[in-house]
Amino acid sequence: MSETINSNNTGPTWIKGELRLADMLDSRMIGLLRAIDQSGSINQAAKQVGLSYKGAWQIIERANNGAPKTLVSTATGGSKGGGTCLTEAGRSLLALFTDLEQQHRQFLEQLNRSLADDPETVLLLQRLVVKTSARNQIFGSIVAIQADAVNAEVIVKLKGGEQIIATITQTSLSDLGLQVGADAVLLINSTDIMLTTDPGTNRFSARNRLSGNVIRVQQDEVNAEVIILLPCGETLVAMITQQSAKSLALMPGISVWVMFKTNVPVLGVMQPL
Repeated sequence: MSETINSNNTGPTWIKGELRLADMLDSRMIGLLRAIDQSGSINQAAKQVGLSYKGAWQIIERANNGAPKTLVSTATGGSKGGGTCLTEAGRSLLALFTDLEQQHRQFLEQLNRSLADDPETVLLLQRLVVKTSARNQIFGSIVAIQADAVNAEVIVKLKGGEQIIATITQTSLSDLGLQVGADAVLLINSTDIMLTTDPGTNRFSARNRLSGNVIRVQQDEVNAEVIILLPCGETLVAMITQQSAKSLALMPGISVWVMFKTNVPVLGVMQPL
């Protein structure tokens, strides 16, 4: 039995899946049986659960063939679109599955509540479900906020001790409710990252500078995608031109510096549960 949930729990739902019996009876088949029991018509039941007429018949045939007793009975010329109805065995199966659904739902709600009581697990799961178009997602905690009349600089410390500065507006600072100690996520576009192999010989206006090692370089006809491993264990992707990659002689194992301006990171916060 794999696991599913359609929970009424007000907390977050981390565990999901599908209740399945004997690797054949699942929510789709049971939904069709329920619709047949209510409508007395395969055609109407198929429309109700979003199946074609042929698809509904295939499910019924599979259910009838796989069960020790016939689950669905059909007769031509019935008063309800052909006289389709559940047999006694079909109704018994429907009642059994309904009861199991309730027990299954309660079981999964209990598991989700137990996960919600573990802060470390919740933090891990929150980070896993973040979805964004930005190639780079880095997590850390806010260690300082320096605000002036217009903007604010938020300093985020990564798990390896590195710090990133993000500049945001006072409005964003207020709307996000940022506080020192809060968990944060930084979204950084790969095209906004600059790379250098020797920052000591140049002057850069970018205040964010992180050291790392190249672990992979992927090139197409125009660009080069460079994946850098930071000391904290996070990886960053930088998109540069092929010419730049060639000039820097980038290859796996080489040390590089990752640089980007403070207005590049998009800052998000992890909401407490």
